[in-house]
Amino acid sequence: MTPPGGAPGTVFPVDDLLQFYADHRRDLPWRAPGVGGWPVLISEVMLQQTPVARVLPVYLEWVARWPTPADLAADAPGDAVRAWGRLGYPRRALRLHAAATALVQRFGGVVPDTVEELLSLPGVGEYTARAVAAFAFGRREPVVDTNVLRVLSRVVRGVDTQASATAADRREMAALLPQDAAVAAVLSVAVMEFGALVCTSRSPGCDGCPVRPDCAWWAAGRPPPTVRRKAQGFAGTDRQVRGLIVGALRAGGESVSEDDLATLWPDPVQWRRCLDSLIVDGLAVPDGSGRITLPR
Repeated sequence: MTPPGGAPGTVFPVDDLLQFYADHRRDLPWRAPGVGGWPVLISEVMLQQTPVARVLPVYLEWVARWPTPADLAADAPGDAVRAWGRLGYPRRALRLHAAATALVQRFGGVVPDTVEELLSLPGVGEYTARAVAAFAFGRREPVVDTNVLRVLSRVVRGVDTQASATAADRREMAALLPQDAAVAAVLSVAVMEFGALVCTSRSPGCDGCPVRPDCAWWAAGRPPPTVRRKAQGFAGTDRQVRGLIVGALRAGGESVSEDDLATLWPDPVQWRRCLDSLIVDGLAVPDGSGRITLPR
């Protein structure tokens, strides 16, 4: 059978991917049986654009400190930002705090199990909603991140891609999922794991790959991607300056003076732009006396 968008003769190697996952899956705490929707939601937000090795210690601290949404909602947003550590993109901490508050106010402190309800939470988008529904609740939902999209594109379509997932990609992945919801949920995480460990972006392990006989990309001679993502630098960017400011606020106790924060960066125009953007994002709060705090 040819899947939607697949090359003639291409089949999606469901059994091989499930076996790969059974043999090679990483033992990660958010994958433990019965872990629940809240830890899975925390892990999915933390894992956005952040490697597993960096996420693990922060995740363990979060679930120990805030084992339920109500626990996080009861603390200040600034506490969440402090506990975010150096994961980067600290707005994610604020979004998790906002989601926890919404869960308490609208769902009795329980993470819902449907995509529609999950999408109603602050900061929860299409990918995260489907990941929580599938991984925490065993729903038959297409979960398409960059790893899954790469496997889908190579194995089924015979092309490499560095694009972001679209609704069309989710529909195609949904058509490939087994009808049994529990098996479909395992396949979703299996494809993701396969993309992270074997079918990687830069150095795919095609030699000895268990799905190579069914891979349209291999059969086509592994053509390079037609469009490559530009690598994002860090040094000297607003991201770096924002990170320095938030780091100083985390370490500064109750508040830090603007004058002290201004010493963090030599370009006063860029520094001011970054501080103002943090204030707009709610990550920094002026107290009216020339001092800045984390949100309270």
